[in-house]
Amino acid sequence: MIDTHTHLYLSDSYPEEGGGVCGAVERAIDAGVSHLVFPNIDVASVMPMLRLHDNFPEQTSVCRGLHPTEVRDNWREELREIRELTSDADCKAWGEIGVDLYWDESFRSKQMDAFGEQLDLAYSERLPVIIHSRNAWDETLEILQSMGGRTPGLLFHSFTSGPEDARKVIEIFPEARFAVNGVLTFKNGGEVREALKVIGKDRVMLETDSPFLAPVPKRGRTNESAYLEYIRDVAAATLSMSPEEFETVSDRNAREFFRL
Repeated sequence: MIDTHTHLYLSDSYPEEGGGVCGAVERAIDAGVSHLVFPNIDVASVMPMLRLHDNFPEQTSVCRGLHPTEVRDNWREELREIRELTSDADCKAWGEIGVDLYWDESFRSKQMDAFGEQLDLAYSERLPVIIHSRNAWDETLEILQSMGGRTPGLLFHSFTSGPEDARKVIEIFPEARFAVNGVLTFKNGGEVREALKVIGKDRVMLETDSPFLAPVPKRGRTNESAYLEYIRDVAAATLSMSPEEFETVSDRNAREFFRL
């Protein structure tokens, strides 16, 4: 299994008494996770991410990007520093980037500017994009359409919308990919499960978004990549596939998207 989106490098979520961040990666490997993709959040997260990757260079990959909720007045300086810190890293994508208006709309225009700038950089570097969109579908699609979908790939991470939003994205960007996580397993995750039927097996990937959104039966705990199998099993049942069949296609999609 490949976890296409996990923040196991966040040490505050994985204390040393439980093995720390390295212990979290080891538990994932023991649970059958063959590869983990680390998306970047901000300047502060770059070095912890790179250090954990250095400990597991064959099992992990890294990305670069400024998360929308971290966009402030100095976002250009932050972005410049992120690029400098990751200049020697083999980044597999720009991400996670996008627009998030769930908590605060005061930085809406700056988030959109930062998103557009990072899409430009992804295009120039021939890297795919991991998109974070929360309470901002119109804004996200507006920016993507203005860019003409020019990046080598679009991955809508943590897709928790319904089938109509999935259809809309596919209609505009036929090559778009979607990552599903623990929300798929929730009792109130019916809309996402219906969306997965629209998305289909050839566009979907698995993610945990650890340490957030732990799946049933681990809901309420700190999420880990080791829990990826619970998401896989529900996704497989939703598409009337065996877990092994779904794992094969999800891993194939991830390898193609991230060029693993």
